[in-house]
Amino acid sequence: MDFISGEIIGIDKPLRWTSFDAVKRVRGAIQRRLNVKKFKVGHAGTLDPLATGVLIICTGRATREIERLQNGTKEYIATIRLGATTPSFDLETEIDATYPYDHVTEEMVLAILPRFTGHIMQVPPVYSAVKVDGKRAYKYARKGAEVELKAKPLVIECLEMLPSELPELRLRIVCSKGTYIRALTRDIGEALGSGAHLTALCRTRVGDIRLEDCMTVAQAVEKISECEVTYPEDFKLKTKD
Repeated sequence: MDFISGEIIGIDKPLRWTSFDAVKRVRGAIQRRLNVKKFKVGHAGTLDPLATGVLIICTGRATREIERLQNGTKEYIATIRLGATTPSFDLETEIDATYPYDHVTEEMVLAILPRFTGHIMQVPPVYSAVKVDGKRAYKYARKGAEVELKAKPLVIECLEMLPSELPELRLRIVCSKGTYIRALTRDIGEALGSGAHLTALCRTRVGDIRLEDCMTVAQAVEKISECEVTYPEDFKLKTKD
């Protein structure tokens, strides 16, 4: 593998890992393989700790491709629970309110989903990395401070209801960069008059990289440790020794 010229590695990020956790593990494996103290590794598109699935990791000169890769279309499978809300719109925080949901039918869900497809405006969650006066919104939220975020334009190409047993709802979502599935969950719950929060999320595609193309972190580390390393002609290796 040519880590210096650049590798683009698809990782299936584990549950409760941050995106940085995965990058750190891959970077460490490369540093050990090359016997260097520092090496450039980055990721293209953050996944929340409570989400799993496709995380693209770029090495060496391929880190120049991060912005292009981040702009790729995303696909997710989301599991949503009707009848209750949380401040973070997912399981990061405790339930803060409950609502009736017996009135919700599959036909109702199918009727409201078109409202959230195409070019839409979405208000990000306060528990997000959106910056407010130079500070991440989630830092205000965790201190109980009120934060007002502006709606942002985005595109949802596909919003498909998968086989579900209400009050649990499963959706396949194909969307643009910047879409918050937690915020979509909030909006769907409000439209159904039942409240909702996200209970599971898997990113199944980023651009042309699909979940079935990805390795686990352990598989990536093993492959890195065993691979034959190649170097570009203009590279001068600075080892620990």
